[in-house]
Amino acid sequence: MLLHRQLSGKITEALLQSGKIILLYGPRQAGKTTLSKEVIMSTGLKTLSINADQLKYIDILSSRDLSKLQSLVSGYELLFIDEGQRVPEIGINLKILHDEIPHLKILVTGSSSFLLSDRVTEALTGRKMIFTLLPVSVAELRQSFNPFEMNDQLDDRLIYGCYPEVITTMNASAREELLNDISTSYIFKDILEMENIRYPLKIREILKLLAHQAGSEVSINELCRTTGLNRETVERYLHLMEQSFIIFRLAAYSRNPRNEINKSQKFYFYDNGIRNSIIDNLKPVHNRTDTGVLWENFMISEMIKKQHNTRQLANHYFWRTYSGSEIDLVREVQGQPIPYEIKLNKVRKTAPKAWTDNYGSEFYCITRDNYLDFV
Repeated sequence: MLLHRQLSGKITEALLQSGKIILLYGPRQAGKTTLSKEVIMSTGLKTLSINADQLKYIDILSSRDLSKLQSLVSGYELLFIDEGQRVPEIGINLKILHDEIPHLKILVTGSSSFLLSDRVTEALTGRKMIFTLLPVSVAELRQSFNPFEMNDQLDDRLIYGCYPEVITTMNASAREELLNDISTSYIFKDILEMENIRYPLKIREILKLLAHQAGSEVSINELCRTTGLNRETVERYLHLMEQSFIIFRLAAYSRNPRNEINKSQKFYFYDNGIRNSIIDNLKPVHNRTDTGVLWENFMISEMIKKQHNTRQLANHYFWRTYSGSEIDLVREVQGQPIPYEIKLNKVRKTAPKAWTDNYGSEFYCITRDNYLDFV
């Protein structure tokens, strides 16, 4: 089954019309290569496709030699480089190609370590457009399945998540093995490539702690005490896990710090399957005690995917007062906060009075009965 990705048309348009280098990055196994091939087909351009594992290309793409670069791309309209982070000094060489061969279209995929590298970001200032590809979204699945089928598959999405190969793998044991591979191998490669990690097992320990605390406020001091790491190291590891698209954090929303929590933070996983695999719990929904957590993590991660896929500008928060009133998700668009309560079954019809008094009456409750209306 071919899963059509929402970014396909946007990347194609940018590639053909923007005059900039297109960088596509995101977590491993999210489908960057497959999407790139779909984009290439849609352009109709004569394309040189390079896998950066091939040594014969690496020497040229890291040479800073215009004549060698011209010889490589001569006769082609589009250059596609897959896994660009594997090419030394690729940033400056992409700059040379862009500046000296302006008619050449360039599409490059890369991991987090690729984009975060100074040699790429600095060299390509003003010359690049960046797209982020996350695991498959509900909106993308709706292009292949009708509402009945979406609801029928919902429990699977809550347990196994939305990585493309996981979705297209029907056998339960094969899915579990695949998720284990992704959560124990692929997602850590980006982190280990980005920096020299002294305590890689501690990263796994932190992830387990966060998985059990998904949807709850997290104390960095508690993470330090539990892992035996200092605060600077814990913060650094958290940052690396965010940059590798394993987790993301929500800060507290507050315009009234006397009454509202304003320094707390929550962590969520970009994919439910990764979260469940990390805590070694792939039991079905009816056999679990954390269904509320699964639903909250799933819906908030879908909101984040929606932002990236539609390229909307929005900020995401949670909200809580010192007296205990709370809202699961606050989506701020152009300075306007929009509150969402996320409940698997129970419908909440109105926002807490403390919210209404300060921010207005607009309020939404997302349940499994209406979730398709929001994503």
